[in-house]
Amino acid sequence: MQITAKVALEIAHHEALVRQAYRDSVGVWTWSIGLTNASGHQVYPRYKDNPASLERCLEVYVWSLQRYADRVRREFRLCTLNEAQFAAALSFDFNTGGVHRATWVRLWNEGNIDGARQAFMNWRRPAEILPRREKERDLFFHGEWSNDGTVLEITRLTEDYRPIFASGVKRDIRDQIAALLAKQGATS
Repeated sequence: MQITAKVALEIAHHEALVRQAYRDSVGVWTWSIGLTNASGHQVYPRYKDNPASLERCLEVYVWSLQRYADRVRREFRLCTLNEAQFAAALSFDFNTGGVHRATWVRLWNEGNIDGARQAFMNWRRPAEILPRREKERDLFFHGEWSNDGTVLEITRLTEDYRPIFASGVKRDIRDQIAALLAKQGATS
């Protein structure tokens, strides 16, 4: 279960890229591709009104995936996940931090595939997360990838540090992600 470029791009596609700290939909300070202080990298106040380069944003994003990947590997240590399943479980944990306490993971490990598929959708807050959760479920259980190698970069924030989605620009980050993974010795 390696972090491949395809895996990293799938997760990035569910997020957005913002080069300075912003408040997400529930008010948590976030930066780069969905990173919060919980990632192990101090986001706030470091990047508040202090944009980083695209390269730095992607470098820290790829670094942070390893922390989450380790937890996913521990939770699925008794079975072998294919690339799509690993990507979906990693995306789920990157977003929720809850792979170690998710009922769907326990059910999957017990061999209850139908129960796991249903329980996957228990993680549905905030409401705007539902489309992502459905895509993660479909990737895990049906191998349906949703990324195209791009991430939406939000280039402007409101006065209260909320993303202005109309300022979004699609960025193809395939080459940068592959290079960073190669540099870290991961599979690309």
